[in-house]
Amino acid sequence: MAWQALVQALFGAQHDITATGDLLHGSADLDGETLAVVGTTHHAPVGFALALAQARRVLDTIEQHPGRAILLLVDTQGQQLRRRDELLGINRAMAHLGLCIDLARRRGHRVLGLVYDQALSGGFITSGLIADACDALPGAEIRVMRIPAMARVTKLPEALLTSLSATNPVFAPGVDNYVAMGGVRRLWQGDLRVALRAAFADLPATDRRAADGRARGGRLLAERVAQQVLDAEPVAP
Repeated sequence: MAWQALVQALFGAQHDITATGDLLHGSADLDGETLAVVGTTHHAPVGFALALAQARRVLDTIEQHPGRAILLLVDTQGQQLRRRDELLGINRAMAHLGLCIDLARRRGHRVLGLVYDQALSGGFITSGLIADACDALPGAEIRVMRIPAMARVTKLPEALLTSLSATNPVFAPGVDNYVAMGGVRRLWQGDLRVALRAAFADLPATDRRAADGRARGGRLLAERVAQQVLDAEPVAP
């Protein structure tokens, strides 16, 4: 879905959201409440500059509008694969974006991610996946890595990974598999404004991803392993 059609369905004329290049930014009205909106469009590759631009918008919201809810609109092909961005420190810029979103949550801003088109790799990990919850439209495309790329990185045969992806959501792309793993909370159906209202109304107070993944059968051990780490005795220096 094009971002213009999305914001029209969500807010009608009650918004000032605009695109500056691949960056979406602005505010919108939801039942008398003003939301800050930050995101990406055009299947944006998130590079050094775009990550910092999103972070700037989040920090401005924290400083100028304490407590204002934030909607993150996600449409990205992943991180920018360019030497210039690597030399500038794209890893640090993307980490900074993630930390800014985390800071907003700690300062009392409700943060909701919405994948409305495409969400791949690092461009998704440092935005929608750090929100209080991340939802998606049914037609969204979500994955971290294609199976051929996964085969090159893991040194495992493509045929084996393809076989595993048929029964294990961890190895498979697709929005339904991200719902099964708990990374995406739910798919929106019907009236998008009603779905947005409901999404903000029941944002979780704690991180539910691992628990949801276990309950849905997509990640059976993540919650248990995380709890074992938390319960472990600290190692003396």
